[in-house]
Amino acid sequence: MDIIFFGSSDFSVESLKLLTRDYAVAAVVTQPDRRKGRHLHMSETPVKLFALEKGIPVLQPENVCAAAAIAELKKFKAGLFVVVSFGQKLSQEVLEIPELFCVNVHSSLLPRWRGAAPINHAIMNGDEITGVSIMKMNERMDCGDIILAKSIPIADDDAVALTRKLAELGAQALVEALRMIENGTARFTPQDEMYATVAKKLKKEDGLIDWQDTAENICNKVRGLVPWPCAYTYYKGKFLKILKAAIESDYAAASPGAVVSGQVIGIVKNKGIIVAAGNAAVSIEEVQLEGKRVTCAYDFVLGHRLSCGEKLG
Repeated sequence: MDIIFFGSSDFSVESLKLLTRDYAVAAVVTQPDRRKGRHLHMSETPVKLFALEKGIPVLQPENVCAAAAIAELKKFKAGLFVVVSFGQKLSQEVLEIPELFCVNVHSSLLPRWRGAAPINHAIMNGDEITGVSIMKMNERMDCGDIILAKSIPIADDDAVALTRKLAELGAQALVEALRMIENGTARFTPQDEMYATVAKKLKKEDGLIDWQDTAENICNKVRGLVPWPCAYTYYKGKFLKILKAAIESDYAAASPGAVVSGQVIGIVKNKGIIVAAGNAAVSIEEVQLEGKRVTCAYDFVLGHRLSCGEKLG
């Protein structure tokens, strides 16, 4: 069964790697090269780099639904399309090209967290468990019938660590689902719309910390928004990214009016900055001030002479 693989990110590469061990990948479809970084150097997607290394033909349409792209895809007469973190929506016309259908790897337990940023939203929401879903695609985004789902605990993972784990889990689940399709044991279970939630695309402003929020929610935001857009606050009018934080259990909640949310209430050597939140305290452990390098919070204290009583935000 010839497969065409659609993907662009590091997350996608894990599935492509495993796929190429057992299946014939006729072509890879990935996003066009883009200019990135301060110097705007042309950058290729991780999927393209892997495909070229393996000698797999690469297609990079600006619009995969355009007539020219569709004509090119039809030439391969593929049995199946596999889509993993591709970055473009497939039209019904594209979905109908393969002999069988299109399969998608989605990084959540559907129907929970449909959309562009499921890993981030699962962490920010305080979910204890997440996973991957392998589905048969239809014209509605992330709404197809589920072939296979696998779950893992989130624990204290941030978005970077959890993405890595789910990429590996998704690759394993994909191959397992394809074997089920091949041997005729696959079951296609419709999603229950009653339990659907949406993981909207992230914006930079989503990272702004409201210090009146609970310490748990603030720490979940910090974990959920690395490496982009990052949770942030302001220090003396400057943009300050908060890259690592934890609930500070050693500081009891202050009596009403004693401190203001966002106020620095403690500085712990070799640990961090203790900041009052809505219901408890947050220990900030790693930061990055605008225009500066990432640093541990205590070094930031020493470098900027930050003291108790100052306010963030």
